Formats: sequence, structure tokens, C-alpha cells
Amino acid sequence: MVVDDDGDDCSGMVGLWVDRTGFPVEVGCFEGNTAETRTLVPVITTFADRHDLGDIPMVIVADAGTLSATNLTALDEAGLGFIVGSRSVKAPIDLASHFHWNGDVFTDGQIIDTVTPRHANSIVNDLAHRAEPVWNPDEQSGAWRAIWAYSAKRARRDQKTLYAQEARARAVINGERTVKSTRFVKTHAGDRILDEASLARAQSLVGLKGYVTNLDITAMAAGEVIVRYHDLWKVERSFRMSKTDLRARPMFHRTRDAIEAHLTIVITALAVAHNVQERTGLAIANVVKQLRPLRSATIAINGTTETFPPQVPAPQQKILTSLGIPEPGH
Repeated sequence: MVVDDDGDDCSGMVGLWVDRTGFPVEVGCFEGNTAETRTLVPVITTFADRHDLGDIPMVIVADAGTLSATNLTALDEAGLGFIVGSRSVKAPIDLASHFHWNGDVFTDGQIIDTVTPRHANSIVNDLAHRAEPVWNPDEQSGAWRAIWAYSAKRARRDQKTLYAQEARARAVINGERTVKSTRFVKTHAGDRILDEASLARAQSLVGLKGYVTNLDITAMAAGEVIVRYHDLWKVERSFRMSKTDLRARPMFHRTRDAIEAHLTIVITALAVAHNVQERTGLAIANVVKQLRPLRSATIAINGTTETFPPQVPAPQQKILTSLGIPEPGH
């Protein structure tokens, strides 16, 4: 926690708001012990009021870390749409009908539009009905809309990970590896054994990716929900860039004014870097690496000064042209 001289405190909890392409539009600093919903909702509503967005619908896209009953309820009550990633452990609950009637068989690209309980102790899926329930916010107040997609490519990747985890578990059981917290290892009668039930359950879920939303099917089709969630990588790229390339953290400031000035510089640099990346098609670090060696030379002889522009190779000139910078000497 950073405390300024006036007693107002501001922590290292920084909120960066970007659009779907990753372009930064807002940055804020909050107390470290403040819940997400007490920062996320106010920032969004304040932004909407400041720019007079009125009744323009806003949809928040977030990863599975935001998937809590409190967070989702707060977003919904604020009139905000949301799309968040789901955890694989929820698949057996959300897809109870599918597993009951079809087993763990899926086809590549299959999408199942169903419901998920808002609370762990509630049941919203009736196994007596083979068809997946269609989420209706008025009739199913105890549920959210859940969308699950199966990918053969993801299944191969998940299976490879499971094989590695099973091998580590067996190595621990056989005493070939140092004992530590290892998935699929459990203790029975004082001995370490393979948790075959957990392994089988994980095997049945390979290739599945889930999404939870409060947008009904009339507002957004299942395929578009998935596409919008996958745009999240652009947002995460901006976050990584702000932390690494632009060194938003760590901050060595005490006063709120100094902290906010630092963040203002970072978000401005992020906007410039994002624009450079979009126009060149290259990562900002790559652009800097290629352009840094280009130097002009200034020579002073007998009271006369002459500046010679650098000789720019074709690849670097292509970058400059895409940024609207004319060729040296022109």
C-alpha cells in the first residue's frame, strides 16, 4: 500500500480499461483491499456518464478469475452485460444432460448452449429432458447462460498436458520424484496412490472450453459470444505491454498525484505503441530494435556544420513509411 502525505491511500492495484482491440481508454489506481466489483462497476459507469453514452449497451469481457456469484451479480444489477470464461470443473454440472444422454462424446467444433447455476447448491438442469435448456432470464433467475465448445485441437493439447501430469503423479507414487503437491495423487491408508477417479474425470473434459454470460440468445448468438471472448487476448497483450515494455510497475512514488502522473505517461505511451503496432504489424519491441540503430551524423569542420541522414535499409524504410515518416533526405 502506498500512502500519500495527505493520508489518502492508493495501492499498487491498477485498473486499465481498453477497447476490444486493446487500445487504452482509461486507467485508475485503487486501494489494494478493494473488491473488483467496487472498482470495476464505478469506473465503467463513470466513464459512460462522462462521455454521455446513455443507453448504449456495454458488455464486459473477463477471464475465469471474475467468475464469482458476487462479481457477476454486481455486473448484472448495474445493467452491464458480461462474458466470462468458465472453469472446466463446472462442465459436468452444466453439461449434465449431455453426459447423461451422450456420454463424453463430442464432435470437433460442437457448441452446446445451456445453463449454469448461479450458486453451487442449486440445480438448474433436469436430466429427464434430453434437450439442453435455453436460458431465459425471467424464468431462470437462479441460472446464467452457459456456452461450451469442443475443439479437437484443444483436446490434443489438453491430453498432452494430462499425460505429463499423470507421469509426474506416477513418479511421485513410485518414489522417483520429490513428494510435493501433485495432481492425481492421493493418500490412502498411509500410502500414496493414483487418484484414478479424478484422472478419468479430467480425461472426459479434454477439449472443452466454457463461457458464462447474461446475454440471452436474442442479444448474441453462441458463436459470437465465443468470438468476443477470444478478443480478450488483445486486451491481455496491452496489459503485458504496460507491465513489461512500458514498465508501469514497480512504482516508487508516494503521493497520489505522482502515481497518477506516472500512470498517465504509461497509458499515453501504450496508446502510441498500440498505434505503431497496428500500422506496422510488428511488436513494439521489434520496431524499437530495428529503428534504434538509425542515427544521423553531424560533422563540424572549419565553422561549417553538415548533418548526414542515416542510410535506411529497405525493411526499416518500410516501417517508417507505414508510420507516415518520409524517407531521409526527402
